[in-house]
Amino acid sequence: MAFDVIMPQMGESIAEATILKWHRKVGELIGKDETLFEISTDKVDAEIPAPIAGTLLEILVPENQTVPVGSVVARIGDGSEKAPASPASATKTPPAPMPLPTPGTPSAGGAAEDDNSLVGRLTSKSSPLVRTMARAHGIELRTLKGTGFHGRVTREDMEAHLAGLSHQPPSAAVHIPAAPVPARPAFAAGERVKIEPMSRMRKLISENMLASKRSSAHVYTVFEIDMTPVARLRERHKQAFLEAYEVKLSFMPFIMAAAAKALRAFPVVNASVEGDTIVYKQDINLGIAVSLDWGLIVPVIRNADQLNLGGLARGLRDMADRARAKQLKPDELSGGTFTITNPGVYGDVFGLPIINQPQVAIQGIGAIVKRPVVISAPDGSDAIAIRQMMFSSLSFDHRIVDGATADQFMSLIKQELEASTFGLE
Repeated sequence: MAFDVIMPQMGESIAEATILKWHRKVGELIGKDETLFEISTDKVDAEIPAPIAGTLLEILVPENQTVPVGSVVARIGDGSEKAPASPASATKTPPAPMPLPTPGTPSAGGAAEDDNSLVGRLTSKSSPLVRTMARAHGIELRTLKGTGFHGRVTREDMEAHLAGLSHQPPSAAVHIPAAPVPARPAFAAGERVKIEPMSRMRKLISENMLASKRSSAHVYTVFEIDMTPVARLRERHKQAFLEAYEVKLSFMPFIMAAAAKALRAFPVVNASVEGDTIVYKQDINLGIAVSLDWGLIVPVIRNADQLNLGGLARGLRDMADRARAKQLKPDELSGGTFTITNPGVYGDVFGLPIINQPQVAIQGIGAIVKRPVVISAPDGSDAIAIRQMMFSSLSFDHRIVDGATADQFMSLIKQELEASTFGLE
């Protein structure tokens, strides 16, 4: 008896996925829950396990092909069937997906099509990039005619629509700045070069970063923070912390705890912009940038303000480990309200990161290095001392976050890191 392997639904906004790699060939055995294939979606790459143990009879979707969720991508037999004898039959054209109702038409029960249905997601939600572009320009996706699967609005559809707006009379047009055109090709004739296509993740990173720069008014502020008190706390409590939580105590949980407290004090930094309204997020969900060999992703630690240092440290390690093992679920990469990125681990003194949409701010963490600084004693006298210092930046969206608010936000983080004991003393 053959078992159909279905392209899984990897989150409510995911409508399609691309097969990146098959881990078994036709005719090979596979155990239940062993990795069968890898996929890439708009949000995350993931490894998909085999639903049953058996023999891989057919591969219906080849690598690098994109299909809707719910499509049959392969078939696994329970041992009674024989795999196709010819290598030519190893992959086949996948069967057409079940016909979907036309968007907006009544269902059998007479109700309007639900926005959370597959059709609703394909036509109204589209990809994160397209939704970001639509929000930035005040465009309702349902008003556009998409050329994608079941009328889904693609990036090309959105760019064509925006280009059309730019040719309207000045009184009705929305000014869309043109993308810069390279002054010359990337390489000259005869130049020794190596050319390779961008990976899917690299393309998504590129598109999301450009969309963020177009939609948010980026402004930056940089603070110098004395991390000596935190360093001393770590040294005194690292062994007890390891025994209690089974994870090493790094600097990041302290920074995350301080940021969570500051976000609670300054809710506009924990907000988003939706057209001409401000959406204040009631939960504090910290996105932590994780560098991978094949790109960069931002897993989310939810309700970070309700976790102690142990909970933050455990969550941080778990997310990083599963990100590198491609075990994260798409929902664990969405819903972030504020992002922290730590290029300091590579020796970076400080950086000015791009805001992770639809958030309005991102904190950059620089390297913690020993430097001579002037310190003041309680009696007013000054002295030079060796301290562990760190530069931390904040990139913020000036549409809703004023410079004074951003500086007060960072001042509170600085105060917490330089003076608080974080419950360890």
